[in-house]
Amino acid sequence: MYVITGASGNSGHVVAEKLLAKQKHLRVIGRSADRLQQLTDRGAEAFVCDVTDKEKLTEAFQGAQAAYLMIPPNAASENFREFQDRISDAMTAAVRDAGVKYAVVLSSFGADQSEGTGPVVGLHNLEQKLNQVEGLNALYIRAGYFMENTLAQIGIIKSIGVAVGPLRAELELPMIATRDIGDFAADALLDLKFSGKESVELHGQRNINMAEVASIVGAAISRPHLSYKQLPDAENRRAMLEMGMSKDIVELILEMAHALNSGHMAMLEPRTIKNTTPTSYETFVKEVFAPAFKGKPASA
Repeated sequence: MYVITGASGNSGHVVAEKLLAKQKHLRVIGRSADRLQQLTDRGAEAFVCDVTDKEKLTEAFQGAQAAYLMIPPNAASENFREFQDRISDAMTAAVRDAGVKYAVVLSSFGADQSEGTGPVVGLHNLEQKLNQVEGLNALYIRAGYFMENTLAQIGIIKSIGVAVGPLRAELELPMIATRDIGDFAADALLDLKFSGKESVELHGQRNINMAEVASIVGAAISRPHLSYKQLPDAENRRAMLEMGMSKDIVELILEMAHALNSGHMAMLEPRTIKNTTPTSYETFVKEVFAPAFKGKPASA
């Protein structure tokens, strides 16, 4: 039996759907039954709980051979690092106390660093805590920069006609679609060929910079001259606060941007066939970004 945390999220639902397609017994964890309805309709067992609740999470993991672990985003959190640590503490205790033997864990490139990477520090800590669980075989997926992060540009482009942000325009990013992370994680859970504590970096289809992002997006939304501009921290801070993010989240995002811009947060493994995933940014824009920009359902 498999347990999937974040089962209604971008990568978690892909993991769940792929395992269900293989007719695996699945327990899916979420904050509400409604958010899990699509999966329970297909045969999954729903377990509604707060992932900071160690006792409930341990109950959810009982009987599981393997689990998909991830820390959900929380853009309104006033202390996101504390939020992350509460979840990682609960997950670590639950995996240990329920005797789970295999875990595929959503982490991030940069999780090798113990400080200076914003929210990625919380993923570093999650890895370190799970490393202490005896008998657990864990695979840490250190994924690249999510293509979905660029969806935040939709409102900005509509408002001021350009794409903006804290990243350098020419910074090459290993950009990846979260559905490809889900596919990789599902395959790892089906195979269970990892042992001990291992990490793997997923680079995405290719490296891409924000200037290219603007060009590709612009072509897809009939704005061929769309450009990207790096803004000073003060302007980025104001814009993100106006988008409804908490002050704490904003500062963590800016710290991560500085880490990316400086190279403090970077891929350690060279790109190979095994860590290169199929979805190009052009495909993501066509199937996800452009429909979202135009207010239509995504085609993937």
